[in-house]
Amino acid sequence: MNFTEFGFDQRLLDGIDAINYTTATPVQEKVIPIILQGKDIIASAQTGTGKTAAFLLPVINRLLTEPETPGIKAIVIVPTRELAVQIEQNMEGLSYFTPISAIAVYGGGDGTSFTTEKQALSKGTELVICTPGRMITHLNMGYVNLDNLEYLILDEADRMLDMGFNEDIMKIMSFMPKKRQTLLFSATMPPKIRDLARKILNDPEEVNIAISKPPAKISQNAFVVYEGQKAPLVKHLLSKVQFTSIVVFCGTKQKVKSLTQLLLKARMPVAEIHSDLEQSEREKVVADFKAKRTKIIIATDILSRGIDIDGIDLVINFDVPHDGEDYIHRIGRTARAETSGTAYTLISESEQYKFAVIEKLLGSAVNKLPVPEEFGAVPAYNPSARREGDKKNFRRPFKK
Repeated sequence: MNFTEFGFDQRLLDGIDAINYTTATPVQEKVIPIILQGKDIIASAQTGTGKTAAFLLPVINRLLTEPETPGIKAIVIVPTRELAVQIEQNMEGLSYFTPISAIAVYGGGDGTSFTTEKQALSKGTELVICTPGRMITHLNMGYVNLDNLEYLILDEADRMLDMGFNEDIMKIMSFMPKKRQTLLFSATMPPKIRDLARKILNDPEEVNIAISKPPAKISQNAFVVYEGQKAPLVKHLLSKVQFTSIVVFCGTKQKVKSLTQLLLKARMPVAEIHSDLEQSEREKVVADFKAKRTKIIIATDILSRGIDIDGIDLVINFDVPHDGEDYIHRIGRTARAETSGTAYTLISESEQYKFAVIEKLLGSAVNKLPVPEEFGAVPAYNPSARREGDKKNFRRPFKK
């Protein structure tokens, strides 16, 4: 379906044309007409399906074509500052030929950024993209007026609830008029999302976009190892492979820091990115990586969602992701824009059952590569006997 078929305002179509959007994705085809009709939505759609444009385009169009009222008209609540920045960038491109203004509101900046946010919120910029904590800070100071709010969008709602933002979301909503259009997007639909939907949505339409499989051009591989063998194996792999742009995902920021130090001692061009860094530091890491000044990034999951970087040719999962969706998000950072890519996952004994669940979702087994002999004995891959948390499992330390 072509974007010209939605009946958008010409100013919006000019922005769509300028960023070379032509054909709508499946989620856009399903969601945009419903939003244009003014209905609430609960949509299951993962990152990479085009869901950002799916809610921005119809909201921008309605703001352009409906009677003007003062104040903030739409709020998008997201779990991370990285996603807030990305949505703001998308908004800037799509609305370039329109008078609609937007601002991203998130923590981690300096006093100047807070002042800029305060001025924009006080004036009533039309669209606000925010993280929960920072928005509550502004609301509690009394200068944010949401009386004329018409649209509330919750993006990656499952991740927000996982991060403990449920009370913050309800707090923000307490400042809003009850009569509004609410759009809820989530990669997964666990019971807690259904509970939230029942509380905040009014007779919603439900849209489900099936989770996509990883692109066929990604070469998926795994190594079955003991936990203590992971860091030395990553160091070995990165010293041998001929990749130019690499992301290593770790389950915790402590592991990110430890692995980064190990690779720096080996004089590898590596940087780390995690929640302990200031926003300006994280932006510099990403900018250096995009510009190829840094070859390797060690990251927590903040980089698997909400960061748009092309040209990554290798992704390493230092830890098995929590679920199939997260696995696809992570390895989906490579093989973008019709390029090829490679993904390695390191599977410890306690992670075998979790990885088997991911393989079931994928519909096929991931190729298990042999671990170099110098690393010594490794565990057999037998996930049925190694459910996560099984007390009979043990971790053998790495032996030189």
